Amino acid sequence: MIISSLFFCVHQFCETMVPVAIGLIVGRAIDTGDSRAMIISLFALSGLFVVLSYAYRFGARIIIVAIEREAHMMRVEVASRVLHPRGVRTDLVSGELLTVSTSDAEKTSWILDVIARTVAAITATVVCAVALLIIDIPLGLAVLVGTPVIMYLLQRAAPLLTRTATTQQAEVARVSGMATDLVSGVRPLRGIGAEGAASARFDESSRKALTATMKMAKANSIYLGFSTTVSALLSVGIAGTAGLFALQGRISVGELITVVGLSQFVIEPLTTMSRLPGIAAMVRGSADRLALVLGADHVLAEGGSQVPTATDVAVKGVTYRSLDGLDMAAAPGELLGVVTLRAQDGEALAAVLSGQIGADDYLGSVTIGGVGLGELGLTEARRTVLVEPHNTDLFAGTVRSNVIAGRDRADHELGRILEASAATDVVAMHESGLDHAVTDRGASLSGGQRQRVALARALSVSAPVLVLHDPTTAVDAVTEHAIAAGIEQLRHTGDLAQTTVLITTSPALLAVTHRVLVVDGGRVVAEGTHHDLAANDERYRETVLR
Repeated sequence: MIISSLFFCVHQFCETMVPVAIGLIVGRAIDTGDSRAMIISLFALSGLFVVLSYAYRFGARIIIVAIEREAHMMRVEVASRVLHPRGVRTDLVSGELLTVSTSDAEKTSWILDVIARTVAAITATVVCAVALLIIDIPLGLAVLVGTPVIMYLLQRAAPLLTRTATTQQAEVARVSGMATDLVSGVRPLRGIGAEGAASARFDESSRKALTATMKMAKANSIYLGFSTTVSALLSVGIAGTAGLFALQGRISVGELITVVGLSQFVIEPLTTMSRLPGIAAMVRGSADRLALVLGADHVLAEGGSQVPTATDVAVKGVTYRSLDGLDMAAAPGELLGVVTLRAQDGEALAAVLSGQIGADDYLGSVTIGGVGLGELGLTEARRTVLVEPHNTDLFAGTVRSNVIAGRDRADHELGRILEASAATDVVAMHESGLDHAVTDRGASLSGGQRQRVALARALSVSAPVLVLHDPTTAVDAVTEHAIAAGIEQLRHTGDLAQTTVLITTSPALLAVTHRVLVVDGGRVVAEGTHHDLAANDERYRETVLR
């Protein structure tokens, strides 16, 4: 930025010297008829144009590279913050975070250009004022006094522009986030017939963004119109005064030409300086949004360094969202079923068990092998417990890359995992098998295929404690029975004590569990085997065997 500013200052200095040089040529070569002075002056003028041209070229190239690099570094920094294993506490949805990491990161980097051009504009104005002072003191004072007055008046509007820009950018980011969510969830919306309601919400949000954008455009137009008018009036005043002085014989014809040229040229730096507060307001708005993410606290604490020696899970007095003092436990190696009569209880339980909820965000405790989640190191917590949520995403790549997710797996292990998740059908259906291409979010696969590949990915981790939330809602009954048997055989056969918690209402999955807990109103209201509950609990039958 400093080097670019120096080049821009050289460029503006040379630009200011052009009318001065022309005035000197008129006064010392044309008026006197000195051919030698004319030739020398033309070579000097040509050199001046070469210097100003290359100074601008090098300055612009350096600052553009700096802007792009700074934008890149800020994008990486925001992405690193958002993807940090400890999470980031922010109210921004995924679409808004995308806007912050792209559009706002780019606009914030513009501050480098704003500073460089401000320094250059000030240089041009000062050199212009000095040149006018040498010709005539009142003309120079007009620039030296008039410029700060204009800048002061314009700066008074900067806070208003900043607030307007911040509001506009927030509304645009909100509607962008909503658009992202609508596109990713268009299939479920169609399934429940909610396209109309979703469109109405998007239309309302889009209109708010449009109103904010128009308000910002109106404010900028008024601001630019005022600044341009004032700058032009100052220039016309200087040129008119110079003409009067020339008629009075106070200045020569060459000096008049120099003053007229400088008065026309000074409009450029004045206009630049008048526009910069508006751009700076936009930059400030984006920077404020970046600060919301980069300055946000982590969701999870640093954590301790303890390592659990067992795989039993204990939830004691947990109150979170719809959970109300929930108590439950899973023994080491147990295949536990959890039936939530209210869907929100299942969502809340999966969130708490995931360890991605801050300890301050819920009451009660969750322990693995007697060690609290907060006392585990983050790496150890991720290694010990894996929660596969109901709504999962696949990544662009292949079936293989989505299943193994960067881990080394022998072919026979991978075969067992695919069989347990019934993903063998997905592999066999395509000619390229495991190397079949998967597009972003798994859009190239059906809902059932995506669910089976995601389940295979979860099983491939071999986590000591695995929590699956409704993993088979998009598959048929026959496949569901195969998955139930596969999970039991893969994780609960042999001496390996792995614990599995199935949050589901699927009778096929519940039939293979060792024990089932029924949760209603945020608490456990019944307990037993699947067959006992199906025979003796009417609400259980209505929920599971409907």
